[in-house]
Amino acid sequence: MVNPETSPELSFVIPVYNGHETIGSLVERITTLFQGQRIEIVLVNDGSEDQSESVCAALVERFRGIVALVQLSRNFGEHNAVLSGLCNSTGQYVAVLDDDGQNPPEEISRMLAELKRTDSDVVYGHYITKQHSPFRNLGSRFNNWIATMMLGKPNDLYLSSFKVMNRFLVDEVTKYTGPFPYIDGLIYRSTRRINQIPVEHRSNPHGPSRYNLHSLVRLGLNVLLNFSIKPLRLAVYAGFLTSGLSALAMVLILIDKIWITPNVTVGVPTVLGAIVFLSGIQLLVLGLVGEYLGRLYLDQTGTPQYIVRYVKRDGGA
Repeated sequence: MVNPETSPELSFVIPVYNGHETIGSLVERITTLFQGQRIEIVLVNDGSEDQSESVCAALVERFRGIVALVQLSRNFGEHNAVLSGLCNSTGQYVAVLDDDGQNPPEEISRMLAELKRTDSDVVYGHYITKQHSPFRNLGSRFNNWIATMMLGKPNDLYLSSFKVMNRFLVDEVTKYTGPFPYIDGLIYRSTRRINQIPVEHRSNPHGPSRYNLHSLVRLGLNVLLNFSIKPLRLAVYAGFLTSGLSALAMVLILIDKIWITPNVTVGVPTVLGAIVFLSGIQLLVLGLVGEYLGRLYLDQTGTPQYIVRYVKRDGGA
């Protein structure tokens, strides 16, 4: 339980992956902007393959009592890393932002003020102009569309990685124990007190986004399968639809054969095409059911959300 009298007012949770070039300047900017306020910065090193661990450890030493390092044993993915950071945060409010400097910490004061003014549980930063690559933007729009379909969220609500939450919502989100967390799905499952404000989105001077096709697909599957059984219902509807179309096609072929063109032989390609089409539908449904069962299996066998190698605070482990 967070004690408002002794705990920081605001925690910053920053997942770090191969971010040794940017994380230092980001932490410096945060400490300068929020100088004099009770804050903490939780850096979660998500199995980086560069010098991020040593850079983050040096920041803990430099900013004693403010910066903490959560070192994961390997790369678990952004949402898993954020969840581990939320579990290790102690602030009354928690801001989540990326490690590449594209989420300006200057905007967090506005987001926090909006959260308090509207009595919201979370305020998202809605980017005025996105500075991601066209590939990343396309993947984000696709995943946002899936979230709209699966979660039933408003279409104009953009679930970005840049957000500020209150402690009530953080405590609810961190109750999740499954191995495939999707933070925004957990948020939307817990509350409808959601707001957003327009914020700046800066370009990354150190190169394009580290999100690749695999990351976007994995995120899309988490959105699609973790918080709804709508895909299974859609599979049932698809089965009914294809069965109906197949029956209609058979009737039309029979009518054509008897009354319209009796001399035309019904070709083998027509039969093969129908078989291939229906086989594809069956494989799709089997794959969908298999994905659900596989996730249940991994959950029941204790697949971890993340593994913390150590937590470093106040200059010590």
